[in-house]
Amino acid sequence: MTDIIEDIDMMDDDLLEDFSAESNDTTDLYEHWRVEVDAGQTPMRIDKFLSERMQHSSRNRIQTAADAGCIFVGDKPVKSNYKVRPMDVITLRLDRPKHDSTILAEDIPLNVVYEDDVLMVVNKPAGMVVHPGAGNFNGTLINAVAWHLRDLPTFDPNDPEVGLVHRIDKDTTGLLVIAKTADAKTSLGKQFFNKTTHRSYNALVWGNLTEDSGRIEGNISRDPKDRLRMKVFDPDSGIGKPAVTHWRVIERFGYTTLIECILETGRTHQIRAHLKSIGHPLFGDERYGGTEIIRGQRSSTYKAFIQNCFKLCPRQTLHAKTLGFVHPETGRQMDFNSEWPEDFSLVIQKWRGFIQGSTVDTFAE
Repeated sequence: MTDIIEDIDMMDDDLLEDFSAESNDTTDLYEHWRVEVDAGQTPMRIDKFLSERMQHSSRNRIQTAADAGCIFVGDKPVKSNYKVRPMDVITLRLDRPKHDSTILAEDIPLNVVYEDDVLMVVNKPAGMVVHPGAGNFNGTLINAVAWHLRDLPTFDPNDPEVGLVHRIDKDTTGLLVIAKTADAKTSLGKQFFNKTTHRSYNALVWGNLTEDSGRIEGNISRDPKDRLRMKVFDPDSGIGKPAVTHWRVIERFGYTTLIECILETGRTHQIRAHLKSIGHPLFGDERYGGTEIIRGQRSSTYKAFIQNCFKLCPRQTLHAKTLGFVHPETGRQMDFNSEWPEDFSLVIQKWRGFIQGSTVDTFAE
């Protein structure tokens, strides 16, 4: 087992986004990540060794980093075929200093659904990242929470023992719970881990699902061809983490379907990747093929209708609608329900008009 000396920015692929050409000058490089190899480590290629320990980076990106002279063993850059040895000190060095990851309070509006002394539930809008990370160092939900709780001396937004208990994607809307105390986060975290929380999402997907309900099972891991996308692998493949999504039809619109999704697990992009894998990507989800017109008519009128829907809701149509958990202190069941945001609602109204036989002129608005 490796001893992680310093884990900076979780070695996210965004750290490796912009490599300069390989250079012999290493004096102006800044250390971003470091690991010391255990004394019992058997020889292994360094790209394989790092890819197994850096869940946020693909092996391909690590190889690119090595080719650019950014992966060091001791004070020497190494290639991706270097064999890791016991007690090696491996570092990632880039030509820019590490970004200060301190979370600062920012005066950003919050839609607080519920709040008490130990927790708060918020309704996140589209376009808001939940936590600072590479490329999004401010303007996040946790920056807003830090401002909201700025007068609470026991809450430190930089303390991992409090704060966000779970996350949703930047362009997904809906409910999130935030712990104000370490005990509350521990309790809520156990509930999420033990799958005793109740969460449901509403989603508009391409296509007419033939059944009224179903179950999607498939391991989820980063897509080796696109580091920003997740991919579904066979449960027996040994690749990725197990994931299960249950769905049921709420309303049918012929070429699209409004469904409810309930997660048995909570993997990155789980709903988006699972639905893509069965041929029903989320409507408007550019990363997973949802901005292509994959069902419907060939007429220019229909195409205009679809493009207008995309303009009304320029994101994946996914909303975290309900959230339920046991209160960490009182033991009382807490259940919350959130209304659709305006963009989601407008698109559903458009499709209802379509299925009810609205005029061509209405489609083209």
